[in-house]
Amino acid sequence: MSTASVAFIVVIPARYAASRLPGKPLLEVGGLPIIEHVYRRATASGAQQVVVATDDERIEKTCHGFGAQVLTTSPDHSSGTERIAEVVDRLGIPDESIVVNLQGDEPLMPPDLPALAASRLAQDSDADISTLAVPIETAAELKDPSAVKVVCDNRGRALYFSRAPIPWEREAMLQISDAQVNAGNWLRHLGLYAYRAGFLRCYPNLEPAPAERLEQLEQLRALWHGYSIQVAVTRQRPGPGVDTADDIEVVGRLLKDYQS
Repeated sequence: MSTASVAFIVVIPARYAASRLPGKPLLEVGGLPIIEHVYRRATASGAQQVVVATDDERIEKTCHGFGAQVLTTSPDHSSGTERIAEVVDRLGIPDESIVVNLQGDEPLMPPDLPALAASRLAQDSDADISTLAVPIETAAELKDPSAVKVVCDNRGRALYFSRAPIPWEREAMLQISDAQVNAGNWLRHLGLYAYRAGFLRCYPNLEPAPAERLEQLEQLRALWHGYSIQVAVTRQRPGPGVDTADDIEVVGRLLKDYQS
């Protein structure tokens, strides 16, 4: 199944009050607000519809200025997934529709990746969610707690996500080399998700999982409640997102290369 044949919607959750960088979606990189770069990546992905979901009228006004569809959502959501669930309900999106969550701080997201996540979910009619992963290339990346790891079963479905190095090489993990990692099967999770709209309707009522609280990984809630997550492995990595003020300069430089 080609990605071009899959119908999907992209929802971009964008809130103003980010703890580390307030007003982040409106900060300019390369002459445009970050949220506009993300919107352009989403529209280039082949999505049937792109919606920005925000809780702030400043973001809403900016998005209207460059022609985006915007939905003002509750300020009380604890996650972007809950914000997207509100969009699904308010727009009456059918349960079997595929909805991609593209974070509003990813101006360097390759358009192929949202389409790949949607395609992978469409290929597995019994899965509730799909996400992406890339092969881990170095021992430092494997051991980095900010690099989330995923282990899958033989159908490509996620068994577990962790900040720890999983699977653990029993004999050699403490001295593992880059060459061993590169030749192995370790996968780094990319935080891009495609959901069936019906799952999103259920999500706000799911209790957090014990492992989710420990790892601080929201996707563990779905696994704990018995939902399945299909993982598409790709070699294509997105550029860095924007989390801090220092990232603005880095992303700005990379954006020039991206657009050239």
